Amino acid sequence: MSSPEPSSGRPGPTSPASPAGRPGPAGRPGHRGAPLPEPSVIPENGWHCAHYFYRFRREALSARLSAECQSQFKAALHPAAELAPERLASYWTSGHRADFGVMIMDPDPAKVDAVHQRILAPPLGQFVEASWSFVSMSEVSEYVPSIEEYEKRLIAGGEVAGSPEVAAKVAAYERRLPIMNEQRIRPEFPEWPAACFYPMNKSRVVGANWFTEPFSRRNKMMAEHAQSGMAFAGKVSQLISVGVGIDDWEWMVTLWGRNPEYLKEIVYKMRFDEASAKYGEFGPFYVGYRASAEEILEHCQLK
Repeated sequence: MSSPEPSSGRPGPTSPASPAGRPGPAGRPGHRGAPLPEPSVIPENGWHCAHYFYRFRREALSARLSAECQSQFKAALHPAAELAPERLASYWTSGHRADFGVMIMDPDPAKVDAVHQRILAPPLGQFVEASWSFVSMSEVSEYVPSIEEYEKRLIAGGEVAGSPEVAAKVAAYERRLPIMNEQRIRPEFPEWPAACFYPMNKSRVVGANWFTEPFSRRNKMMAEHAQSGMAFAGKVSQLISVGVGIDDWEWMVTLWGRNPEYLKEIVYKMRFDEASAKYGEFGPFYVGYRASAEEILEHCQLK
């Protein structure tokens, strides 16, 4: 149904006049729109996240890195408290595409990017080249089941509705859910030795367009995907951050492993889930091993 036409000479019900005589925000007749939030770079929910990967420009070096450059590198990866983002972890990386990578999270995007800028600042910057990066934000996925949805999943999986077993499982999930959501929004980085990082999209091709599937079907596929990952509890920790509207890919996957073998195994297992096998598109994979700035310099033969 179309909205009624405004009377001549008066603002219509969807455009109340502002005090200055300009059309105001859309709203109900006789009411102004809800107050808008103050402009800010700090998300209301979630943190900014960035993954940066670099290579040392050995062709520009005639000797090992100078003491000044080494000190700058260490200060960039281990900043003073007033400069430090909420989360920062560094890794030396395998393969020719990068020598090291840094993962950073903070509510303030300037604090996140400042680490990158300090690495590339003179004099060190002439010997370091940024080879790849991904910018994203943390969030609680729409596929995380509510307490009611979790109970429905249990019953759909064969549990008896109203049974003490279902009640106990639902109560345990209710206790865990706030903790799990906190880890999704403001995650602690585990002190585990191995990690891999890769971006991904959901397919839009004809016959496998994720975004034309009804939510109920997408939710079912993601539940299967989550179930596969649960087999690696205690061995692998995961963070999915969102690049939609921010970077080229839609999501960034970070997997931390107690052993790199677990990273290989979980990625292989989860690719058989329909959400990945039919709808997943994957970008470049980077694998890294947790290291301090000094350990990265030693590993790269630059100290």
